[in-house]
Amino acid sequence: MSGPDRMSGVLSPVITPFKADLSVDAERLARQCRWLLARDCGLAVFGTNSEANSLSVDEKIAVLDSLTEAGLDAARMMPGTGACAIPDTVRLTSHAVKLGCSGVLMLPPFYYKGVSDEGLFRAYSEVIQRVGDARLRIYLYHFPALSGVPISLDLIERLVTEYPDQVVGIKDSSGDWGNMEAMLKRFPGFAMFSGTEGLLLKNMRAGGAGCISATANVNPTAIADLAANWQAPDAQAKQDKMNELRDAFQAFPLIQAMKAAAAHYSGDATWERVRPPLVELSAAEKSSLLGELERLGFEMPGLAETRAA
Repeated sequence: MSGPDRMSGVLSPVITPFKADLSVDAERLARQCRWLLARDCGLAVFGTNSEANSLSVDEKIAVLDSLTEAGLDAARMMPGTGACAIPDTVRLTSHAVKLGCSGVLMLPPFYYKGVSDEGLFRAYSEVIQRVGDARLRIYLYHFPALSGVPISLDLIERLVTEYPDQVVGIKDSSGDWGNMEAMLKRFPGFAMFSGTEGLLLKNMRAGGAGCISATANVNPTAIADLAANWQAPDAQAKQDKMNELRDAFQAFPLIQAMKAAAAHYSGDATWERVRPPLVELSAAEKSSLLGELERLGFEMPGLAETRAA
């Protein structure tokens, strides 16, 4: 189950900037992606923290096109393509593969709850067969707290047995280290990404691939450094410091908190804008967050330079 074409390291579910009319601000997004790439952080665009499920398939295709047209390397991208409707998943996944994305992050169909492994296997199988491209690499997305549709170990085994070249990894956002550890032991070589940097060191020590984490949007350098240097003597101290910063952001609605930080450290208030039903942080929440970040000595070096002239 090992292979040279598995993605690894740290990826960010890139926060999505919106214009005043709530359309995607593709130029700002491209500048943010360059900032992340320069800090050795890959691009999991259309992740949970990208407000992906507030974007249409047409919008996502247009964004992928705009990013590649702006010169961003599609090989560093793992866009989220899972949707409730199989044709939507197929359409977006096919486009990502065609552009040269190294992988796609795929939620299961998530509206119906209590579905069987058989049903989920059929859904993934249908997507793989309809895409019909040998370049397709799927990273399953296990996030039962939000999707309500868990991905079991038995389902993974069936998928990798039937489609070993297509189903190559998983992002586990359950926060359950026991579940992650069980996957790592049962599927050696299967690319395991933790859904938080809080489990990054454990994951790397157990043979994992890295992490796809919300706060890689704001703290990419430190997270990428730990992923690359997890065997260093000071690795646990680095993990502890990252955990403290993660806790500061998690004390607030996470998407809005990261956007508030991006707005503050870039000097670009546009970043605070979110799509309904989300609402931005209140003034009190923002003040509290920024005060805690200042106490921690937090900075986002180089972000201000991403502002448009």
